[in-house]
Amino acid sequence: MRSCLTGRSGTKTSKVNYSSLASMSDGGVASTVETTTTAAAAATATATATTTNTNKRSLWPTVLRWIPTSTDHIIAAEKRLLSIVKTPYTQELVNIGTGPPGSKVRWFRSASDEPRYINTVTFDSKEGSPTLVMVHGYAASQGFFFRNFDALASHFKIIAIDQLGWGGSSRPDFTCKSTEETEAWFIDSFEEWRKAKNLSNFILLGHSFGGYVAAKYALKHPEHVQQLILVGPAGFTPESDYQNEWFSRFRSSWKGAVLNHLWESNFTPQKLVRGLGPWGPNLVRRYTGGRFGSHAQGNKLNDDESTLLSDYTYHTLAAKASGELCLKYIFAFGAFARSPLIQRAPEWKVPTSFIYGVQDWMNYKGAQEARDKMDEKVPCEIIRVPQGGHFIFIDNPDGFHSAVLHACRRFLSPDPDSQSLPEGLTTA
Repeated sequence: MRSCLTGRSGTKTSKVNYSSLASMSDGGVASTVETTTTAAAAATATATATTTNTNKRSLWPTVLRWIPTSTDHIIAAEKRLLSIVKTPYTQELVNIGTGPPGSKVRWFRSASDEPRYINTVTFDSKEGSPTLVMVHGYAASQGFFFRNFDALASHFKIIAIDQLGWGGSSRPDFTCKSTEETEAWFIDSFEEWRKAKNLSNFILLGHSFGGYVAAKYALKHPEHVQQLILVGPAGFTPESDYQNEWFSRFRSSWKGAVLNHLWESNFTPQKLVRGLGPWGPNLVRRYTGGRFGSHAQGNKLNDDESTLLSDYTYHTLAAKASGELCLKYIFAFGAFARSPLIQRAPEWKVPTSFIYGVQDWMNYKGAQEARDKMDEKVPCEIIRVPQGGHFIFIDNPDGFHSAVLHACRRFLSPDPDSQSLPEGLTTA
């Protein structure tokens, strides 16, 4: 089953293809039901299709639930947030099947043989525009790029996804027991999504943990990635790197020991949100209002943006635990990578641009060390954007857009070598 929703101002078109799972896998012809509806009806159609995919529809009214969310709520909240975006878009659930080709197990040892889906939004673009695929970070979803879609869609064909186990994508039971299995969860599911979308050459942008996944994917499948853009990427610092004296002391304290135990027990921030039940939305509102409002490191969200992002964030965090449980297998306490990217730097084959906010808590020096270990023939640059931290694309969207356009100058300019670094940006 694939659900498609075209987002535009005014009325919207919802197209839902109904077919058996067998006919899809065998290339059978699906019957098509096409209706023109209002935005609200279109959202309901999409949410219904999504809920059918996961086979998890709650019969309880929202006000009577301890955790007031559902798959329906995620898709509806996504639509409300993306209503800010002026560029028309199509939302679809892309079928990635039941498991990797040739595998004797279903997706990630799942007990279910149902197909899985990757929630995908594709924005209208000029014919011939280069394709830019955007991958979100940990505890986020593709909607976090809502301030960037309009500006970037004027230069690229933008495709943004929710990684498997996040946002509006399927949320299989997480049964990985090692770093290798956990990386495969994200890399192999992304590869099946690429095949389903019939993409062969694209620019891949990943933020934070999404940058880690994007880099690992490019190492495994460099033939598909034209350019890699890593925005505040996680995963370069090895677990053994304890150069920060303050952190070393904290780790050895009783507080550090408690937090380390919680980390190794896979206690995630999302569990706290779920545990608070009906008080969870207020906690998320306070965080969003503080991080991107009163304590913003750059361009503050306005009231409408803050309300819509808070609502969207709550529903994506409070839904069934799945991809979030990767945390302890990818990182040790302190966000030190168990399989650090810096160790793979000599194998790097894809031209890479690192983008960091000047106030980003992710240390750009890890990118510098990786660049030093890369083959000199592989283009690599580090761009720092002022007035912003880890979420530089929200804090300073204009600066972020300038950095992305500069990173992709060889796809956008007939004379890329003549393009100087935009004013305000610095290199490292």
